[in-house]
Amino acid sequence: MSHPREIAAGTTYLITRRVLRRHLLLRPDSAITQLLVYALAVSTRRYGIEVHALCAMSSHVHLVVTDKEGALPRFLQFFHRIVALGTKVLRTWEGPVWDHEATSVVRLLTRAAVVEKIAYVLANPVAAGLVRHAHEWPGAKVDVGELGRGVLRAARPAVYLDPENPQWPKEVALPLALPPVIEQDGAEGFRRQVAAELERQEAQAHAELQEQGRRFLGAERVSEVSPYERATSFEALRERNPTFAVGREHGGAWQTAAAAVRAFRASYRAALERWRAGIRSVVFPAGTWWMRIFHGASVTGMYEFRDDGMKDFALPG
Repeated sequence: MSHPREIAAGTTYLITRRVLRRHLLLRPDSAITQLLVYALAVSTRRYGIEVHALCAMSSHVHLVVTDKEGALPRFLQFFHRIVALGTKVLRTWEGPVWDHEATSVVRLLTRAAVVEKIAYVLANPVAAGLVRHAHEWPGAKVDVGELGRGVLRAARPAVYLDPENPQWPKEVALPLALPPVIEQDGAEGFRRQVAAELERQEAQAHAELQEQGRRFLGAERVSEVSPYERATSFEALRERNPTFAVGREHGGAWQTAAAAVRAFRASYRAALERWRAGIRSVVFPAGTWWMRIFHGASVTGMYEFRDDGMKDFALPG
């Protein structure tokens, strides 16, 4: 049985979705980039999602977003469906596009975690040995200078989407928002922090490739690879999939967050056991999504915010 996922409005996440068997179906060409940006713009507008960072690799997609309305599962389902169906047409691909593993959803609970994970997203093509610097990546992405002020634009793709259907506008614009932990007057400082962390991660990737005797593939060769090939770099199977991040050197915050996760899961499972016993008056903890949306279960509970920006979980009374 999978662990229950807590969905709370206003939470910032690192989202990762991988292509089936690491095929390079999302190779960064103009058609795929257009599809990804268009689908993301339409999906985020529909479900109240703010986008902070994006990097679409050939075999997976990274996003950092904030779920303003507590509708993350709906957004993921809608966005991934549009991308999958459009990709199947563009690549004349039979069968699934996305990997069978669940989407990785990591809550970013501190400013440090937001900075580190956004830099991680931007640095992904460098860490993979594809381009020497993040800004050279030819696919759908966000650059450091665009954080909190850039706009991604795309016209409606010519494939799959019905131009007569009003839910698919001819053109879309996706403004990039600042994460809620960043005040507007602190935007420049935030961008400097991300740039410094990105530089650190790029330098680490350069050192690792040099040690391995490898060279960067380069943007031109990346764009020319067959989308039907598969990534050949080593990747451990079934690695641990974290549910939250607090940033380096934040051990105290990690302990608090881990305790909150355990409290939520224990409360949820106790409520679910009573529900299965036929007790429909049972109350699930705050953040319960599936039972509330699909079964009309009652939900209560609250969060208390501390001075360090972390959240303490309070079980229902």
